[in-house]
Amino acid sequence: MQQPLISVIVPCYNQSIYMDECLQSVLDQTYQNWECIMVNDGSPDHTEEVALQWTEKDTRFIYLKKENGGLSSARNAGIEVAKGEWILPLDCDDKIGSHYLELASAQFDKDYTVIYCEAEFFGDKEGKWELPIYEYNRILINNLIFCSGLFKKQDWITVGGYDINLKYGREDWDFWLCILNSNSNVFKLDYCGFYYRRKSDSMDVELNINNEKKIYSENYVFIKHLSKYLIYNDNAIENYNLLSMKLDELRTLSRIINKNLITRSLFKLIKFLS
Repeated sequence: MQQPLISVIVPCYNQSIYMDECLQSVLDQTYQNWECIMVNDGSPDHTEEVALQWTEKDTRFIYLKKENGGLSSARNAGIEVAKGEWILPLDCDDKIGSHYLELASAQFDKDYTVIYCEAEFFGDKEGKWELPIYEYNRILINNLIFCSGLFKKQDWITVGGYDINLKYGREDWDFWLCILNSNSNVFKLDYCGFYYRRKSDSMDVELNINNEKKIYSENYVFIKHLSKYLIYNDNAIENYNLLSMKLDELRTLSRIINKNLITRSLFKLIKFLS
């Protein structure tokens, strides 16, 4: 039986010095039916030069260039042209274990929405990434799954892709909340297949330092998925900065999201905040 095609999506912006290590980890996969789409998001460094060397090395590497639009935009551009049934996002400064795709593919015939694995830090910080056990009620509070989990392209199509308004971070968390619900099945491999490069300018580090961006991003996610919070975890309100927002800021954020959020749930929350 033909192995399902897995499309690995590698957004690249100003981190060409890490690309070889990342792409080598894709080439080293024991699972062979993959394509790797490298998306140059208007990078000013040597991203194109490095990427083209990999397309010459193996035809499964595909190069795509676009104007700068941010991480979500770059992922969306790569997934748009991807031919695989399953998608694996992989940032160009990270890497994956050689058996990740093979072990994940063994679960494709089961009813899983997301498949991921154990993870480790490397770079400025080393050691195991202690990930909490996945529960739907808990992922509403904090992201429990790193960006490099596998999901079906059809689910990406259904929810409209990654949200390009989340340019400061939390786009992975938002995407998981978009494709998951209380009935979704999520599987975590007992295998360390993801290596996250921790450095001083990592997006999650910067977001925790810049409180304004952190508040914006988390409140954006909260309002966008408000109906889920009020149904499954209405106590989550206490975990967000939303209580400190002015009502006009709340309404402005809801308009930016542009998801028809002025519903009874939003009115209920505005009344609560009043």
